[in-house]
Amino acid sequence: MTARTWIILTFTALSVAAAFLLPAMPQPTAYHDFADQRDLFGVENFLDVLSNAGFLLAGVAGLAVVLKPGTPFEHPGERWPYVIFFAGLILTALGSGYYHLLPDNERLFWDRLPMTITFMALIAAQIVDRISLRAGLVLLPPLLLTGMASAVYWLVTERAGAGNVVPYGILQAYSVVILLAMAWLYPSRYTRGNDIYWVFLAYALAKVFETFDQEFLAVGQVVSGHTLKHVAAAIAGLV
Repeated sequence: MTARTWIILTFTALSVAAAFLLPAMPQPTAYHDFADQRDLFGVENFLDVLSNAGFLLAGVAGLAVVLKPGTPFEHPGERWPYVIFFAGLILTALGSGYYHLLPDNERLFWDRLPMTITFMALIAAQIVDRISLRAGLVLLPPLLLTGMASAVYWLVTERAGAGNVVPYGILQAYSVVILLAMAWLYPSRYTRGNDIYWVFLAYALAKVFETFDQEFLAVGQVVSGHTLKHVAAAIAGLV
């Protein structure tokens, strides 16, 4: 087993251990208090809802590309992690739009569940591309189940009065770090493989917008950071 593989496996094992061993943390109720709560055309939180259309656009465009017979995958099976990834973006548009109409924990679950699908499918797609076609396709189902389980576990614990969002948070952080590690350690077989770094840049920008939700809206009362977060994350999908 190569040193690169040991790095990936060690980080994965540490992340799993952290998800089980770190103290439980409930979802902060303040999370649902977004800056822009303006209504328009009878739709509450209009811009936070409407901006999810970007995920729908990216998902439909992505499916059109990966399902096109002429799209030059080296192996036909490589398209399936991407099919699930873009389907996950479409589901994210629906789930996030539903959540932002009336934000609470129950609706947040339907926002987070499809996001775990996109994270895990993209990891599988990069394993297929950079490490092993067989390994990536074999790992796709357990990765998806693990991702969805983190969201289900969070909701179940919230309903039981002992919420624990830690496994979901670790899953999201793990996804970003492991994708960066694979991009750095393993070359892509495709000429545009390094475009994955633009995806990371757009994702990082989305996190900045999310963090400074109030501050962006305060500049002219035009658009909030959370609305811009949706736009930046959708651009990541389009890339």
